[in-house]
Amino acid sequence: MPAKKLTVNRAALGHRIGYALRHPDRVPRHVARAARDLWLSHRHQDHVSYYRAVMRSDTRADPDAAVGSRSRERWLALGAMQFDYLIGHGLRPEHRMLEIGCGNLRGGWRFIRHLEPGHYHGIDISPDILVAAQNTIVEMGLQQRLPALTPVRDLTLRFLPDAHFDVVHAHSVFSHSPLPVIEECLANVGRVLAPGGWFDFTFDRTEGEEHQVLREDFYYRTDTLVALAEKHGLRARFMHDWEELPHGQSKIRVTHGDRPGPNRRDPNRSDATGPA
Repeated sequence: MPAKKLTVNRAALGHRIGYALRHPDRVPRHVARAARDLWLSHRHQDHVSYYRAVMRSDTRADPDAAVGSRSRERWLALGAMQFDYLIGHGLRPEHRMLEIGCGNLRGGWRFIRHLEPGHYHGIDISPDILVAAQNTIVEMGLQQRLPALTPVRDLTLRFLPDAHFDVVHAHSVFSHSPLPVIEECLANVGRVLAPGGWFDFTFDRTEGEEHQVLREDFYYRTDTLVALAEKHGLRARFMHDWEELPHGQSKIRVTHGDRPGPNRRDPNRSDATGPA
């Protein structure tokens, strides 16, 4: 992610005008998004209901685009990137995995194929995208792997068992979430995380002023999210090796305060500190 972009406030009027002048072909789409934002904000006061409606609209148009992939090729590439990264950090077939915001299984179908049957559980606030996820299971021939897919109304995770999941994963979820939603997740994820387990989440990083674009895209400083995790007794560290990949977001790994990762060692010891 170029350093210049890390200080840009995309919500600032000057940036929006400059962006429109540089990319006039993208203006109609942004105007349509802004109009939808006004309408949905009027109908849905809480963020989860609002974003569920956004996902309903986007999924009807194109499930792959709804999870942030401009083409099927990009959908496959981003899913492979997520999978390869976790494999490189010790994800094993016997591990139990929870994917928060699993979408239409962009990365999930690879996790399902890798894990032992019944060891993958995907949750999402959007019932519409979970129907698309079922289609992915059929398309990839994964019915016998017995994946669980559950729609949720929040991120309290209250229906899930204690200390059950070795790996919890949330790709491009916090980039669409205000801080109260993120904190709700961080306040509860430690309960379902097994001893020695880890929780990886991506976010849109800024080194400037934290901001949001409409109610869809949120930009946070690393230290804000690290402090929020530590507030709930978790250890959080910025994953520098993820920055080397072509994806556009940053990643933080959260563990229980006194334990390393699922293979009973810290797989990223050299990455224990955030960016300078």
